[in-house]
Amino acid sequence: MNAIAVISPLARAAALAAGLGAGLAAATVSAAGADARPALGEQAEIVGGLQVIATANMIRKKCPSIEARMLTAYGYMQRLKTKASRLGYPDAEIRAFVDDKAEKARVEGAARDWLAARGVRFDEPQSYCPVGLAEIRSRTEIGRLLRTR
Repeated sequence: MNAIAVISPLARAAALAAGLGAGLAAATVSAAGADARPALGEQAEIVGGLQVIATANMIRKKCPSIEARMLTAYGYMQRLKTKASRLGYPDAEIRAFVDDKAEKARVEGAARDWLAARGVRFDEPQSYCPVGLAEIRSRTEIGRLLRTR
């Protein structure tokens, strides 16, 4: 495993989360028979997983008492990529999806909406902590990507 993958898997996962959305909807599909396949951004399980990653990333960046479980996050990100591949999306399409700025904004917007619905005030970093701690205690998908310092 390269050093970048070990050091910043949650950041890489956030980038993947940001990209694995509607950006692919505009991409052309060149593989024969792939025309019937929905855009990657329409795959609810993939997009939902990316929102989990983006949400965990936002919590760990703002709450000083919470940090990422980097290897767990990296594994989660890899499982999403594997799932997208198994659904028939080639690596080039997945990469294009990851790099799409509009999709990143969409995924991060959904993560912010989720956080706001749970009482996070974006101008108050400490307001992320109770949400993150509740997710960790409940062992939710988000909580499994985080730990207390």
